[in-house]
Order: sequence, then structure tokens, then C-alpha cells
Amino acid sequence: MASETIQFNIKEGVAYITLNRPNVFNSFNREMSLAFQSALDHCAENPEVRAIYLTGEGKAFCAGQDLQEAMDPNMPSITQIVEEHYNPIILKIRNIEKPIVVAVNGVAAGAGANIALAADVVVAKASVKFIQAFSAIGLIPDSGGTFMLPRLVGWQKASALMMLGDRVEAAEAEQMGMIYKCLDDEVFESESKKLVVKLANMPTKALGFTKRLMNASFTNNLEQQLTLEGETQTQAAATNDFAEGVNAFLEKRKPVFKGN
Repeated sequence: MASETIQFNIKEGVAYITLNRPNVFNSFNREMSLAFQSALDHCAENPEVRAIYLTGEGKAFCAGQDLQEAMDPNMPSITQIVEEHYNPIILKIRNIEKPIVVAVNGVAAGAGANIALAADVVVAKASVKFIQAFSAIGLIPDSGGTFMLPRLVGWQKASALMMLGDRVEAAEAEQMGMIYKCLDDEVFESESKKLVVKLANMPTKALGFTKRLMNASFTNNLEQQLTLEGETQTQAAATNDFAEGVNAFLEKRKPVFKGN
């Protein structure tokens, strides 16, 4: 994970990950892609981490792929970039059973937009724009874009956004259900960090189970989903956090959850 392209630190149960190539709007090259994957792996394995906060350094969140690298014959091919960089990133984001907040601090384009949309909770500055930038250079939306976007905003809207490459302002993104919340620029950092700290102090084992169930709902029918809910609820009821939550309710006090 040793790389200047990713800033990483853990504080009070939250892992803070910052994409750090501001001179190229945090576009992904191979080094940053692999460092980001390593950071996500560390978050998954470290019991100290109970929630994850992802943002970008500088004016942009992420402009997608570094096209200069993509066109260099001595660097990974487009096939390698998709299979070794973006696909693993999306799968790690979805499979880490800890809440992930993406705080979109600036433009999110191409793979940058779709990485954000794969997270559990997405907030954005009011000044932010989301762009499915692929069609402008003759490519298709990758990084899970064709999977996530139609489920977030509906078939027609997603199809038009991906084909036309329209710029979507944060307020509109919230209105159409693409993101959770649009925040005024002045309070964006404080409010987004307050949100991830709140999640880190919740019963994060149950939040992880919720994420597992949402993933399963992509392929399960209703009967299968109900069965899985029952099985998973049994697991949740066996956690210390469930006992703490019930006791705190009965004792009329604030619960202290530990994520186990």
C-alpha cells in the first residue's frame, strides 16, 4: 500500500482513504489502482476499521482513467485495466461488510463516477458534477456502471446519461436517487465526516449483514431473499451489539456498540 497516490489513515474506527493525484484530477493509473485495492483489503481485514470514508484530494474526486497511460503501448492494455484495476475495486467495495461513505468533493467522471456509485452512501458537494464520460471517446461504461446506474435511476434515465454523457449536478443526482445527499460546499467536509463517524459507532456487524443482503437481492427471487433474511437475522440476533441495543432500550440509555 506504500504509494503517494493514496492517502490512508485510521482514526476512531474510520479508515480515511483519499485519492491523491490532484494534478491529473485523481485519474487512475496502475499504481493508484493497486494501492487503492491494497487499502481496501487492509480495511476489510483490520477489525479496528468499522467504516470507510473515500474522497479525493484537490478540486476533483476522480476523472476516471488516466488516458495517457491507457494509450501507452508499454503500459497495461484496456483489457488489463478493466480486469485488473476496476473490476477488483468494484467487487471489493461491494464485498467489504463495512459501511463505505464516498464524499464526492469535485467532478466524478467515467470510472470515477461509477466507483462512487458502487458505495453504500454517497454524498456530494453542491458544486459537483457526475459525468458518464465514456461515449465521448468511443467506450462503454465500465466499473459496474451498466449494472448500478439503471438500478439507481431507472432504465430510461440511465440509458440516456450513459449514451449522451450529460453532466448531472449534485442536486439533480440526489433528486433522481443517484446519490444519498447533496451538501452545501461550506459544510460538505464536516457533515460528510460526521456521517461516517455516526456509521462507525452503529452496530456495524448488522450494517455489514445489510450490505450482504442488498448484494444478494441483485440475483435472488423474493422467496430466496426472505429465506436469507431469516438466516441473517438469526446471525444478527446472536451478536453482542443486539444484546447491547436491547439492554440500552430497556434501560433508557444510549447504546455503546462495538461492531461484534
